[in-house]
Amino acid sequence: MYKLLLCWRYLRTRTIALICIVSVMLGVATMIVVNSVMAGFTHEMQTRLNGMLGDLILESRSMDGVSDADWHMAKIRQLAGEKIAGMSPTVHVPSLMYIDVGGQLLTRQVTLVGIDHRTYASVSQFGQYLQHPANREQLQFELRAGGYDVYDHQVDDPQTTKPRKQMRDAGWVYRRSKTLLARQQQARRQALQVPAQTPAAMAAVAKADGREPSTKSPATANPFAGLDAAETGHVFDPVIEQHPGVVLGIGLCSYRSADGADHFVALPGDDVRVSFPKASLPPEAISEFYTIVDFYESKMSEYDSNFVFVPIRSLQESRGMIDPETKVGKFTSIQIKLRPGTDAVRVRDLLRSQFPAQQYMVSTWRDKQGPLLAAVQMETAVLNLLLFMIIAVAGFGILAIFYMIVVEKTRDIGILKSLGASGTGIMGIFLGYGLSLGIVGSGVGLAIGLAFVANINRIADLLGRLTGRPVFDPSMYYFQKIPTIVEPKTVAWILLGAISIAVLASILPARRAARLHPVKALCYE
Repeated sequence: MYKLLLCWRYLRTRTIALICIVSVMLGVATMIVVNSVMAGFTHEMQTRLNGMLGDLILESRSMDGVSDADWHMAKIRQLAGEKIAGMSPTVHVPSLMYIDVGGQLLTRQVTLVGIDHRTYASVSQFGQYLQHPANREQLQFELRAGGYDVYDHQVDDPQTTKPRKQMRDAGWVYRRSKTLLARQQQARRQALQVPAQTPAAMAAVAKADGREPSTKSPATANPFAGLDAAETGHVFDPVIEQHPGVVLGIGLCSYRSADGADHFVALPGDDVRVSFPKASLPPEAISEFYTIVDFYESKMSEYDSNFVFVPIRSLQESRGMIDPETKVGKFTSIQIKLRPGTDAVRVRDLLRSQFPAQQYMVSTWRDKQGPLLAAVQMETAVLNLLLFMIIAVAGFGILAIFYMIVVEKTRDIGILKSLGASGTGIMGIFLGYGLSLGIVGSGVGLAIGLAFVANINRIADLLGRLTGRPVFDPSMYYFQKIPTIVEPKTVAWILLGAISIAVLASILPARRAARLHPVKALCYE
């Protein structure tokens, strides 16, 4: 009983005990906050990576692809059976995209991806990242009349983000108005080049004022005229027609200003030109026009600033990847979605044993993103090691403080021993004191750490207002807010480690106190 009373007295009355508690508290709270943020970051990043890739990917080693996706998918189902939840063939081609911005071409290096709009959403979360609600239900490579998201629908409270005002008019309304405006400007330029008071000049002015149907304008007024007009006699009219649809990553056509608002250099309804190699020998570069029908925003800059999605059949026809006799197209990869709980590594190894390695590559999404995931794990491990040293420093502080207490209380220890206290009892006093310091410090650190994690975004906003610059800038990271996940197992290990360090630091001073001879202790000055 006397051991508990002495531990409580030292813990309650000594200022030096408060220093030990604060050091343990700060170490525990810091480790809880850092591990929660890193766990949230890792989870969100893995979710988004897996959202754009299937659980498994069967790839052709040739950029020209392999024929007959249906046969390959049937074989995969035969091998994996009920473990397969969905599959979708794709074609990946490195390309160059040109965007007309004020008469100048903006060039982007992109990866052109041909997808089957009916099945691609079943193997990825691609549909959830689209900016038109109808396309999130079922993607169609057709330009919508309007209704594109003005606010970021992936944010918990969209009204807290800056509105994308340009998206209000995106779609057919924007396409028609832009085309008619371009025709009127062209007609005015022509009118200035014709002598006044002539029938041609009067007709040009009337046409510029919109008194004639704009569909009768000459082909030269259309900056995106189709390349087949000379062959078929058909003049492509962007007022009522569109090219094959394309879905662009939002990072390819937008930039963020200092005030956090998004600005677009192209919108759904604009046309872009894409150049890519034809599947032939020798390789031949071809160009195709596409009409932007939607944007996708995965919030992964690697994808949002690189991938461009088009109908797979259109891409196969453009590249010459369709057999003229059988009409069967080629593919470069098959995205595979597994049922929940399926061991992806086992299915990967099964497919590898059946598909020749000389022609195919089979990998999981983790294999594809291995370097990035390994870098995050390494960063987490290094941070934990550095932060654990904070608690270790607190342990050395406890060790030094306890030695001071033993020296200071030498006479008191002698009195206790002369009254019958055993060496084990004396040792128990200091071990109990160290245990109580660890428990109290860890408990307070746990409370502070959890409270900080729960309000971390509010704290970040407050610090941003005080410093005048954002602590967490969404334009520089993958996420709109700081992600956090509190893992009970990790918290338990942190608390157990902190308490263990406090107890271990008190062992040597406790042994020294237990070994003191009563007579020498009483005579100690």
